[in-house]
This record gives sequence, structure tokens and C-alpha cells, in this order.
Amino acid sequence: MTVRILRGDVRDRLRDLPDESVHCVVTSPPYFGLRDYGHTGQIGLEESPQEFIDELVSVFREVRRVLRADGTAWVNMGDSYASGGRRTRDPGQSKIHPAYDEFADGLRPADPPGVKPKDLLGVPWMLAFALRADGWYLRQDIIWHKPNPMPESVRDRCTKSHEYVFLLAKSERYYYDIDSIMEPATVGDHPRNITGPILSAVPGASPHAGMRKSGNKERKPASARGVPVDTNGSTNGAVAGPVPWEGFERNKRSVWSVTTQPFKEAHFATFPPALIEPCILAGCPVGGTVLDPFGGAGTTGLVADRLQRDAILIELNPEYADMAERRIRGDAPMFAHVANE
Repeated sequence: MTVRILRGDVRDRLRDLPDESVHCVVTSPPYFGLRDYGHTGQIGLEESPQEFIDELVSVFREVRRVLRADGTAWVNMGDSYASGGRRTRDPGQSKIHPAYDEFADGLRPADPPGVKPKDLLGVPWMLAFALRADGWYLRQDIIWHKPNPMPESVRDRCTKSHEYVFLLAKSERYYYDIDSIMEPATVGDHPRNITGPILSAVPGASPHAGMRKSGNKERKPASARGVPVDTNGSTNGAVAGPVPWEGFERNKRSVWSVTTQPFKEAHFATFPPALIEPCILAGCPVGGTVLDPFGGAGTTGLVADRLQRDAILIELNPEYADMAERRIRGDAPMFAHVANE
């Protein structure tokens, strides 16, 4: 598979891509007021959250142009708090995760009007609603639960251990491979059958473990789709038997527990591959193309290549672009085709 890394400002490089040329978008834009990437005009250091949102809406308007009519965008966005009037940043790296630089030197943006000290800004939902108003279909908020969150010294609220991944679609009907991200069913998870009418049963198993409808197509039971089933009828030992209302597998839930994984070359937080994998599996067919307009350390390209998809990454910082190229080539040196443009 081929991974193209386009160097430059996303607002310029997106214009180089043809209309409806990518199947899926998986990305994590810069968070508001969090980090200085060392480039004039970079997104994320605007004077207010609204200016930041306006910039991203403009970017995603161009993303929508290059996305196929049946394409989806999976967008990770974190939140931040009002500074309480403090205008300086705390330089330095975390002592817990030295590969993660949470604060950069420089000035914090001023708190917007109407925001009190210590207020949560709500940036992820500001972005989601703004993109919806601009024409995107806002299909779902996925909770990225972090079992190993960054420690916080706060004493008047809980330590934050989640972020959002928004599923957006260009059209009302879109490509979504539900079977590719099914997960093992667990007993006692839901009081009733919500997966649709039973069509047939697995020989020797509960009649509730049969084939069920999924949209306009029939979904086969786990054993008929190559899912490992042990002698007790469970998948990989996850359950003792078929769940009466779901069978051996269930539709993936909207809370994803994925640990963060620092990358030794990056001084900033990177996408965990396990967070990106279900987005690509569900959103892009094999042989299709995944776009990440904020390429960073190249994790989207790395995972896309592993899953036999092409990828296009756009990265402002040439050092990060080179880092991504080394990382992807090193992951599959005999097979990865990386073009750093």
C-alpha cells in the first residue's frame, strides 16, 4: 500500500487533492490553546475558542469536498479549561510521561466573554455543532476512555480520563462496515434483544445465536464468519456461551477503552493505533484511501498500511513529516511505500 505525506499548511495542501478522492478521514486536529508547534499561522493558538472553531470548520469544508459521497470522518478532539486570567503557559514536560509535552512556551489565549475562571470550555461540542451546522451529519459521539490518564493535581473535580471521537458523515447514507468491528458479547450486558429478528440458528447453540439482520444485509453468526469459538461456544474465552439477545458477538459500543502509548520520537501526544483501527476498519474498504489532514507522527498512515489501505497525511512541520516517514517505513520496511511530498 502507499502512504503519501504532503508537507505544508492543511489549508493549502487540501486544494491539491481531487474532489471525492478519499474514502474516509481519521484525524486529531490541534487542541485549542494547548501546544505551540513553532509555525506562524498554525491552527490552535487563535485568540478565542470561536476563532479556533471557525478555522477548523473552514478546513473541514475542504475535507468534505475531497471525501467521497459515502465517506465518513472520525474526528478526535480534547477539551480545555478557562485560564482564569493567567496569560502565561507552563513550559516543560510531564514527569510521569516525559514523551508528552502538555504545555509549550508562549501566551495563553484570553478567556472568551461569558466564561468564568475554571469553566470547562466545551470545545469538542462547539466543534461538533459547528460542523453539523456547516452541513456534516453528526452521527455519534464516541467516548475514548483512557485507563492510564495524565495525572492531575486538582482537588475540586475528577481527574479527566476521556476524550471524544465524533463520527461525521457527508451524506445521510454512507459506508459503514459493522461486521468488521463487532466485539465479543458479554452476559448480563443488556436486558433485551436489540439486534434484530432471528433468521437462523447456529447448529447446537441457542436459537438466539442465529443470523440477524444488519441494515439491509444479513449478519452471520460468529462461528460462520471465522471468529474463534471454543468448545463452550465462546469467542476467545470472552463469554461462557452465546448471549440470548445477541449471540456470540455484538455491535461495538460507543465507549472505547484504549490506553495512551507515548512514541519515543514525539514530544507530543500521539494517536494510539488501537483507537484508529476500528475507525479505518468500519469507515474504509480494503484498498481504499484514508486521509489525515493533521498527520502528526503518522499513526493514521501506519495503521492504514497495516490494514491494507492507502493513506494521505498532511503535516505542517517538516520534522514531524520526516518522523512519520521513518516510523511507517520502519514498521514494514519490505512493503511500505512512503512518498514524502
